[in-house]
Amino acid sequence: MYLADRTTPTGTTRSPSGGRVRGTLRAASPTVLALGTVSLITDVSTEMVTAVLPLYLVFGLGLGPLGFGMLDGVQNGVSALVQLAGGHLADRVRDHKLVAGIGYGLSALVKPLLLVPHLGALGVSLALDRTGKGLRTAPRDALISLSAPPERQGRAFGLHRAMDTTGALLGPLVAFLILGMAAGGYDAVFTVSGCVAALGVLVLLLFVPGGQRRAARGARPAGVPVRGRTDRADRADRADRAKGPAADAEARVNLRAAFGLLRTPRLRALAGCAVLLGLTTVSDAFLYILLQRRAGVGEQLLPLLPLGTAAVFLLLALPAGRLADRIGRRTVFLAGHAGLLLAYALLLWSPDTPALPYLVLALHGTFYAATDGVLPAAVAAVVPAPLRASGIALVGTGQALARFCCSLAFGAAWATWGDGPALAVAAAGLACCAAVAGVALRPSEGRR
Repeated sequence: MYLADRTTPTGTTRSPSGGRVRGTLRAASPTVLALGTVSLITDVSTEMVTAVLPLYLVFGLGLGPLGFGMLDGVQNGVSALVQLAGGHLADRVRDHKLVAGIGYGLSALVKPLLLVPHLGALGVSLALDRTGKGLRTAPRDALISLSAPPERQGRAFGLHRAMDTTGALLGPLVAFLILGMAAGGYDAVFTVSGCVAALGVLVLLLFVPGGQRRAARGARPAGVPVRGRTDRADRADRADRAKGPAADAEARVNLRAAFGLLRTPRLRALAGCAVLLGLTTVSDAFLYILLQRRAGVGEQLLPLLPLGTAAVFLLLALPAGRLADRIGRRTVFLAGHAGLLLAYALLLWSPDTPALPYLVLALHGTFYAATDGVLPAAVAAVVPAPLRASGIALVGTGQALARFCCSLAFGAAWATWGDGPALAVAAAGLACCAAVAGVALRPSEGRR
């Protein structure tokens, strides 16, 4: 499996970490840097709302675990269902920027609905916001993968996730400051969030290079570059021409071709493992509520808990991507889930130590750093360029639907048995699924 590829880029030298980061930034394509900036701004907006939502719903509106689990699950479910459509549409129209822009724009437009003091309006706003996220995720990741050579996919995604997480780190902090300073704190948070989201759309329109429209085959001689095209896209075209008729079949973008990707054993294994592990991944909101209750964290500090996860994610996203390119994506991906399992174990044990919140948040951030960018990098390596967004969307949709089911099941289990038994079941399931994934993602001969 390519997930276990250990290719080291030619000419890579060992240097201090600061030099490696500066070198990565210099080597990054304008597309990755621009998309990272858009994601940074958008995540400030999104995480401002996400940080206060559990506090607002559970402690403000008195929503119980089952109701909260249903609402959280609906958010993930809507995003999952739309993600596949967004990926296929981007490949079909050959304009990833256009579809991603529609997604970012929709999320910005629905922010005013958060100001309506009604649970139904809140649900509609969250559903439409997740619709926008679903539309933009696969086209955005396809743009990143098409802007980086295969041996640097992990680094490109790691850099993007690091920039994205900077926004996730700043969002809760801004929300916390607004809650403490502004009258009618929740409305003020939602208003500022909408303004920041609009800024992200503006940056996308102005600075992200145009969509990945492919020139018609035969429209230009081989080896003649097209202005504005990425080197990665040009190499993909040359490889496609070398394949002859097979490339023409790959280039046909339709639903049959998109779902036909699952006939590829490596992609099928990735998708299956993403689904299995997603079924036992407790949502962030539930994890923060569990941590708040079991570690005795004050309710007023709940919006700040995502900061711990985001800080660790920010520090480790780029190193994790580089490590995945070097030692194998399978190893890093599974290590991230091992960290999540250890976080579950600490919450179940709940030792009487002030270090508990820091340890759990550090493990949670490590989990995201080792999985969030590594999985799409692995998918990009086994999917042809014309169907890149569709392939990423297939895996992302399966994972998101699995997490949707997990949110519903975990909320119901909490309401029925209590938080401890519910988390114990999730931890046992994660251990079993990780073991299965370890076997399914073993590298084949010749891929080491």
